[in-house]
This record gives sequence, structure tokens and C-alpha cells, in this order.
Amino acid sequence: MNKMRILFYSACLVLYSNQVYATDNVILTKGSDTLLVVAQAWAEAYDRVKPEITVSVGGGGSGTGFDALLKGLVDIANSSRPIDTFELERAARLRISPVERTVGYDALAVYIHRDNPLSTITFKQLEDIFGKNAELKHWTDLGIEVPGCEGQRIVRVGRQNNSGTYTYFRNSILTKSRRFDLGILDMLSSKDVVHLVEKTPCAIGYSGLAYATPMVKMACVSKDEKSACINPSIASANDGSYPIARPLFMYVNEPARVEIKNYIDWVLSQEGQCIILRKGYAPVRPVKCE
Repeated sequence: MNKMRILFYSACLVLYSNQVYATDNVILTKGSDTLLVVAQAWAEAYDRVKPEITVSVGGGGSGTGFDALLKGLVDIANSSRPIDTFELERAARLRISPVERTVGYDALAVYIHRDNPLSTITFKQLEDIFGKNAELKHWTDLGIEVPGCEGQRIVRVGRQNNSGTYTYFRNSILTKSRRFDLGILDMLSSKDVVHLVEKTPCAIGYSGLAYATPMVKMACVSKDEKSACINPSIASANDGSYPIARPLFMYVNEPARVEIKNYIDWVLSQEGQCIILRKGYAPVRPVKCE
């Protein structure tokens, strides 16, 4: 009898799940934590534009979003990195065609504690801090002393490997080993990175510009010692002058439902792009916002 009940409830759950995913007035999105804050704002605003459409938003990282998209569990994967070769190969095997839409730009900021006297940092210094067999282990190795940092040992804060931010930072900065050093504190979300740096005088971390708070500093970043350093900002992300600026994406499996296409068109409209601007990201084109 118990087995029959379990089978019955399981069958009901499958039917319910299929009904949810097939419903035209529900759009399921998941992925990048960098995009999470603006994805939630888009969903809330779209509810006022199209109250008959429900947009569900989940985080978990870009890799999580792609996995859900390829499994058919979501309609849109939000990502702070391009889809990679392995994911494209998997899509081909599944006869799925993910299509990329750029929805904004972000400056990947290097965060330090507000009492840290450091003002500028180069790609090489970042690699020597975060890369395999890190050569810079103490703030004194950079010629500074951080108030409140006992022993001056650098505390490195990053993201988990399913994060698009993790992948983008590795691909942009770790050019020698292509691998992170052991002992980096891997946070679940972009917000968690900044929060830990706020509380830890010895810390340095990387996260999206939109998560900046008055309690942390953002270093001015240069590609090398001969290059001028550029501060992370909406303007420097938009014009590409900030050396770790990056596009932000939405991916959908084509052919997509008309409701999904309409939603992405709205995200790229003046109204949608003003929302991303207000949330601390650069829009895909100049917009006039109230």
C-alpha cells in the first residue's frame, strides 16, 4: 500500500512539474549571482508591465544557469560569462540551440577593506596574489601595512567554480598557471564576497561593481606598470576602458516561446535598460532615464 501511495504521489508530482514548465504565462530564469539583483528588479517591474506574466528568478551561478537551461528546467540562463565549449558540445548532443543576448556590462571590481592604504593594483600583482603558488602572501610584500591586519597576511576571497565571475577573473588575470591557488575563501554569492571584505581588514576579493558599499574600497586597476590605472565605474565598463569590464548575458534555447522573446525585448528596451543602469551596471546603449 505504501509503495502504491508513493507511486501515485510521484506521478502527480511529475504531471504538476510538466504543467508548470509548459505554462505560457510563467518564465523561469536562473544563473549568475552578478545579475541576480537586476534580474529580480526586472521581474518585479515586468509584473507591472505584463501582470499576466510571472517571471521567476533564481541564482546559483552562471554554470548552474547553463545546466538548468540544457536540462530544460528554465527558459533563460543569466550569465556573466559566455557559454563554454563543453556546454556547447553538450547542447549539440541534446540537439539544443542556446542563443546569446547581451543585456548589459559590468566592471569586475577588486575589493579591499576601507582602511587598506592600497590604491592601485596591476594584473601581475593580482595573479601573484590569487594564482597557483602565489608569490605575494603578505601586504608588506606590496610595500604597505594594513591597519588592523594581524600578521599582514593577505586573506583572499573569491567565488565558487560554478560562478561566471570566477571563470572570467581566472581567464582574464591568471594567464600563467590558469589555476587559482589553494586556500582562497570561496563564497556562494557576489554579495558574500563584499560582505567578508567589509569585515576583514586583511582581505582582498573580486565581485561585480553593483555590490559596492561605503564600507569597502575598490582598487584602481591597470594591465601593467606602464598602463594607466582605471577605476571601475559604469562609464569605464560601458566604454571598455576598465581592463576587467565584461558583458552580461541572457541565453535562451531557440525556438523560444513568444512570451520569452517579448520579455527579453523589454529587458533591452529603454525601460529595462534604465533599470540595469540604476542597479549599478552599464546599459547596452546610451539611455535617457528619469
